[in-house]
Amino acid sequence: MVGTGGVGSAFASIAQRRSFFEHCALADYDAGRASALVAGLDDGRFSGHAIDASSHAAVVALIRETRADAVLNAVDPLFNVPIFDASFEAGVTYLDMAMTLSEPHPTKPYEEVGIKLGDYQFDRAPAWAERGLLALVGIGVEPGAADVFARHAADELFSEIDEVGIRDGANLVVEGYDFAPTFSVWTTIEECLNPPVIWERGRGWYTTAPFSEPEVFEFPEGIGPVECVNVEHEEVLLVPRWIDCKRVTFKYGLGDEFIEVLKALRKLGLDSKERITVKGVDVAPRDVVAAALPNPAMLGDRMTGKTCAGALVTGLGTDGVPRKTYVYHVVDNEWSMREYGSQAVVWQTAINPVIALELLAEGSWAGAGVRGPEAFPAQPFLDKLAAYGSPHGMLELPW
Repeated sequence: MVGTGGVGSAFASIAQRRSFFEHCALADYDAGRASALVAGLDDGRFSGHAIDASSHAAVVALIRETRADAVLNAVDPLFNVPIFDASFEAGVTYLDMAMTLSEPHPTKPYEEVGIKLGDYQFDRAPAWAERGLLALVGIGVEPGAADVFARHAADELFSEIDEVGIRDGANLVVEGYDFAPTFSVWTTIEECLNPPVIWERGRGWYTTAPFSEPEVFEFPEGIGPVECVNVEHEEVLLVPRWIDCKRVTFKYGLGDEFIEVLKALRKLGLDSKERITVKGVDVAPRDVVAAALPNPAMLGDRMTGKTCAGALVTGLGTDGVPRKTYVYHVVDNEWSMREYGSQAVVWQTAINPVIALELLAEGSWAGAGVRGPEAFPAQPFLDKLAAYGSPHGMLELPW
């Protein structure tokens, strides 16, 4: 696993309780952080290593040194290309929780797609398939579990699907901070300020303005109503490849304050990934923003509330009657902190690659090429969620 931050640490604590793997090498640019995580686990199946995730050669070397047969990418998607390519060169299974980055259309960013999320990876799918290698992309919670929920709905709940709408919301509160994102702010800026992508049958993929089409969605298990808006996300690029439907969207419950902060960052140019020189030092403004904010992984003891991710599916049920069903997963921060020492958002992301690796190890999931989670049968995954003590839920809504 490359990256021992919030999600990487949660992954290790979840995987430690499972017996499907012989060894897990935890790698990070900060060797001390990886070593500290290994020491805390106190489990001989884990080892700590230093790695430069931006170096293709360094990733290949560590894969071969540790004799790994799978690589989990748990760092910001900025590093996806070297890790993805190194896994191919080394001939191992690759998994990530966010796909390679997009680039907006140069002249019509809010109408047409440019380079889409995952294009780099899907362009190389034939080469992976030819070698019999698997790249399982987008296997976090969103993308990831939400895609599995869409697969489950398509296979078991619906005879015809009008829309798969991914809906993400929470009622999490972080005490003591005026502004404290609960997930990587680098990634949050990327997905929230890029043009959101929508897919429609007959039209394909197209874009709209950030934060467009607001709707209030009533999230289950006490979270309540949250206004959700269009955001760029991998599910829209993944679901139509494997699930027969008419439309796919992704909407995120951000809140007015969060949206205003993001707009201010863009207005000031602080969302930029391009390096500028500040007093003789080259630095990317977005990296400065991320460094100035609290580490999301360290906020768990200040957080209260729940987070929810799921697929809102509309269409005709298996009986031919109109149906609207939300298949979802909720994590209570108090529970995840008590049971695993990880805050809810990173824990909810991390459980899914652990399950995927276990399914691959036991042969319940198998394949070659570049595939999303919805390319595999859903039931084995849902069974594992329950076995891990965090089952999915399902909510029937009025049509």
